[in-house]
Amino acid sequence: MPLMQWNDKLSTGVATVDADHKKLVAMVNELYDGVVAGHGKDVVGKVLDGLISYTAEHFAREERYFAQSNYPDAVAHKKEHADLVKQVLDVQAKYKAGATSSLSLEVMNFLKSWLVKHIQGSDKKFGPHLVQHGIK
Repeated sequence: MPLMQWNDKLSTGVATVDADHKKLVAMVNELYDGVVAGHGKDVVGKVLDGLISYTAEHFAREERYFAQSNYPDAVAHKKEHADLVKQVLDVQAKYKAGATSSLSLEVMNFLKSWLVKHIQGSDKKFGPHLVQHGIK
């Protein structure tokens, strides 16, 4: 059983954004599977690297959409993106410094919580705006 399941509550109505979010959910589930199998330490570094790379791509896409559609909450939303990047980089620094005993669980819970709150909160708000401006 995965830690997170994609459902309609996580859908923004923008296909490219939802596809990105599904990939992020899959990354969290990959980490969870590794932890459950006792391989959390081995999986954390790979997932963190992938998360940092993929979130940069995903956030850039969202922010391009904001610019194209003159999204009114773009500044606040970009700040949320920057805050997440900082938090993930901090976690990665801890991992690289050798703090791995509880890190996989910490990362997994943090990512799940952040994804659900961010998608159901901030991202849900921009979905109708982007669709209204022809971004699907």
